[in-house]
Amino acid sequence: MGFTWPLALLALVAVPLLAGVYVGQLRRRRRQAVRYSSVALIKAATPRRAAWKRHVPVALLLAALAALGLAAARPRVNVDVPVSESALILALDVSGSMCATDVEPNRLTAAQAAVRDFVQAQDGHTSIGLVLFAGFAQVAVAPTTDRQPLLQAIDSLTTGRGTTIGAAILKSVDAISEINPDVAPADTDRTPPGPAPPRAAGSYAPEIVVLLTDGANTRGVEPVDAAEIAAQRGVRVYPIGFGTPNPTSMVCTAAQLGGRGFEGRGGIAGGGAVGGRNYLVADEATLQQVADVTGGEYFAAADADRLQRVLEDLPRTVQTQHREIEVSVWLAGIAALLLLASVWAAARWTAFPA
Repeated sequence: MGFTWPLALLALVAVPLLAGVYVGQLRRRRRQAVRYSSVALIKAATPRRAAWKRHVPVALLLAALAALGLAAARPRVNVDVPVSESALILALDVSGSMCATDVEPNRLTAAQAAVRDFVQAQDGHTSIGLVLFAGFAQVAVAPTTDRQPLLQAIDSLTTGRGTTIGAAILKSVDAISEINPDVAPADTDRTPPGPAPPRAAGSYAPEIVVLLTDGANTRGVEPVDAAEIAAQRGVRVYPIGFGTPNPTSMVCTAAQLGGRGFEGRGGIAGGGAVGGRNYLVADEATLQQVADVTGGEYFAAADADRLQRVLEDLPRTVQTQHREIEVSVWLAGIAALLLLASVWAAARWTAFPA
């Protein structure tokens, strides 16, 4: 448990002070009481009532003040919530290497089918967003429970040049920040509405990022650097490395090419090896680092069936999320109930004794 305004806890000092004043008043009254020679006469004149009942209203009042003092400090607790009550960002690689045919009929078509099935399998409470990346990253669909725009975007994917894995991670964090005020935007040029509260080690935002890529980062921010930014905001990334280590030809449909001609077979865009790095093959070492840094898990999917199984198992892998919630409203409600109970007890056992 943590407190947003811990100094407000000083108000709790009033509770023992008031209790001390009450006890002092009782003792003063006892000393000032008139002494009668006949105790039996006093007992006969006094209504029959348990002695403790006259202290109940004051005890309830003090408990209400203690609850209000705690509520004023705005306490926060960590709870586990199912993934269906959070959001999930799908970051999909649509670079030219997704035209590789080592996964039939090609990587992009297989990924579209698997992701479509995954989206349709989620319950209606799960918000899903879609980030697409090639030469740059963009939020294609903001997190939503409406499946239609997601499915339309998945069916109309087109490829582009380059692979910006790091930018995709940052864009996914930005998409999460739009729905969760506790997650600051990744873009340092933007000023967030308020500083994100410090996050304890091992605690995470309820939203996660599932990043599917078949290659290596070719431009922009490095994936591990982007992962550090995501980790600072408690956002976990679950990378999926798609495709075999031995891609052969690359063939995409006219729709997947966006109506343009094929973009070449060499260099970074076409998928050759540059500087010892084959950009047609998933950079598993980097993707594993991204998972380790953010607290996620890396999955390898060499074919369509394996990708399908990874996506099907993902909700079970991430069964619950940690969420920090403020409970001051609940404490204020408890205080109100205690105050009502105090009034009732005073009326029942003081004004109208039994």
